[in-house]
Amino acid sequence: MGIVIQLDKEQLENEKQAATALQTLLDLVKDDMDRVNQTILQKMQSPVVLIPQLAGHLIASGGKRIRPMMTLASAHLCGYQGDHHITLATTVEFIHSATLLHDDVVDESSLRRGASTANSIWGNQSSVLVGDFLFSKSFELMTETDSLEVMKILSHASSVIAEGEVLQLITANDTETTEDAYMTIIASKTAALFAAACEIGAVISDRPAREQEALQSYGKNLGIVFQLIDDVLDFSAEEEKLGKNIGDDFRDGKITLPVILAFRRGTGDERKFWRRTMENLDQKEGDLDHALKLIKKHNSLKDTTERARHYGAIAHDALAIFPNNAYRKALENIVDFCIKRAY
Repeated sequence: MGIVIQLDKEQLENEKQAATALQTLLDLVKDDMDRVNQTILQKMQSPVVLIPQLAGHLIASGGKRIRPMMTLASAHLCGYQGDHHITLATTVEFIHSATLLHDDVVDESSLRRGASTANSIWGNQSSVLVGDFLFSKSFELMTETDSLEVMKILSHASSVIAEGEVLQLITANDTETTEDAYMTIIASKTAALFAAACEIGAVISDRPAREQEALQSYGKNLGIVFQLIDDVLDFSAEEEKLGKNIGDDFRDGKITLPVILAFRRGTGDERKFWRRTMENLDQKEGDLDHALKLIKKHNSLKDTTERARHYGAIAHDALAIFPNNAYRKALENIVDFCIKRAY
């Protein structure tokens, strides 16, 4: 009984520290985020009523806005004075929102952040087209900075994200997917936007290349941490905390790192189970519970979290060249916040 109490206390402490890390960053960029939210509302307006209606549903659905906060904090870390960071943070959020709309269509998702997805309400066609609108609006916004380097970074990130989505589609339901292949997918699909969101903060501040590269590295590795922990949460979190149905990745046959590790380490019979449920999507009552047992047996969640810690350490080190001020500390703590979500 004493061990259980200790684990509960540890979990509560982790949750408290994670909440504190996020709140600290929010407090630092609060005024800027208020302006970003105002810009979001302004720029998603359209005489086509469905566009602001559908986009507003997604944007108002409770996301933490971590990516635009990365742009704001990175700009302040680099001593930026001006207004372009507001425009670019909005741009980053529009790119992210567009990918979410498209993702939910591809994944046939019905729930995101605890609310019904746009495609489940308005249909796939509307979601795809409004996603296209947000992508187009993001490119319109980024031109306002008059920076070719910013446009190059964000347009390249958009292309890489799309490549990652296609690569994930190609490898969907493939239990032979290697860990290296999967890391390539998440480096493209998730980490590319984190990297760009951070790097452009240094670009608009006219900082030297080494600082731009450092923030790009920080963002990339933070993005990898974020996705790996998301993979863990799909097999471990409570539904009300995660904001989606637990086991959605399993039901969709989505190959994530916990599954890859359990498959590689499994017996012949266990691999047959994974092939039946993930490749053939022949799933029966009790299969999710069995999958959870196999994942626990092979320490898949623990080892995925340890890999996240590795990338988190790289993200921490990337910030070492910057002054040890409140913004650097907040960015370092966000790495810890992402990892502690697993507990």
